[in-house]
Amino acid sequence: MRRDPVLLALVFLLLATPLIAQDQGQNLSRPIDPKGNVVGTHDTPSAATDSDELRKAIQNPVADLISFPLENNSNFGVGPYNRIQNVLDIQPVVPVHLSTEWILITRTIMPIIYQPMSIQPVNQGAHGLGDLNPTFFLSPAKPHKIIWGIGPDFVFPTATNPLIGQGKWSIGPSLVALAQPKHFTIGVLVNNVWSFAGQSNRPDVNQMLLEPFINYNMKKGWFLVTAPFITANWKGSRGNVWTVPVGGGIGRLTKLGFQPVSLEAEFYGNATYPSGTSSWSMRLQISFLFPRLTKDEEKMLLEEKLKQLEQRLPPKKSS
Repeated sequence: MRRDPVLLALVFLLLATPLIAQDQGQNLSRPIDPKGNVVGTHDTPSAATDSDELRKAIQNPVADLISFPLENNSNFGVGPYNRIQNVLDIQPVVPVHLSTEWILITRTIMPIIYQPMSIQPVNQGAHGLGDLNPTFFLSPAKPHKIIWGIGPDFVFPTATNPLIGQGKWSIGPSLVALAQPKHFTIGVLVNNVWSFAGQSNRPDVNQMLLEPFINYNMKKGWFLVTAPFITANWKGSRGNVWTVPVGGGIGRLTKLGFQPVSLEAEFYGNATYPSGTSSWSMRLQISFLFPRLTKDEEKMLLEEKLKQLEQRLPPKKSS
């Protein structure tokens, strides 16, 4: 199936990264000064792969951090033939500074969906781009102990196949709040959207997403995570409103070469779910991180790359 290469690639990245990190040696080191001394500290999150600050930033939905997550959700046991629905969410996150006091976080989810057919047991289904879901969070530029963001959530009917989209324009409020005590990130994200336009022959939309999330940060960039997507379709019939997953997984902040990345693998079983939908799911995610660098950090990073490049060159033969 078309989804297999995506799953295999994400699994390989998650399992192989510790080996890649070990083999790359100095590629995972912190920036160095012109004399070759290590100068990166935990106070410069862009400088260290196991930085607590960078790890907490990727766990904060309204952090001042550009990131590019690729999140693959495989939902098992769909329909009468227990088939697999696959959703790859491409969701770039870009912060925009409005002033010294306020920041606007933009997150756009572009889902690529494989939806199995339930009319016969052969391997058939619909696949393509789903409905676009941009969200905008207004958040204080200098957050306190309680970090928060609020703004509108949109759904645009961009699906390339009617089976993988709602055919409706929808809008609603979105709110996120969290705290980050030592070793932890604890918070919740919630939104609800209602349809206001679209195809008249398609059902109206009134649905909620509730995502509580807890991260426990350990040594060497590792962390435990639980972040279930609890959903409610308020238009659903009795017994077909709620989807309530239970579970979690593990992740790691590391580097692929010089590129900081966050890797996660999670598994969830649905305590309750609508008829014909998935009973359990697997979530694999890789997030490419682009922390802001000062001029000194950029200079040190370039010097580190140059030094490592010189080390890889074969030694000059003496004449």
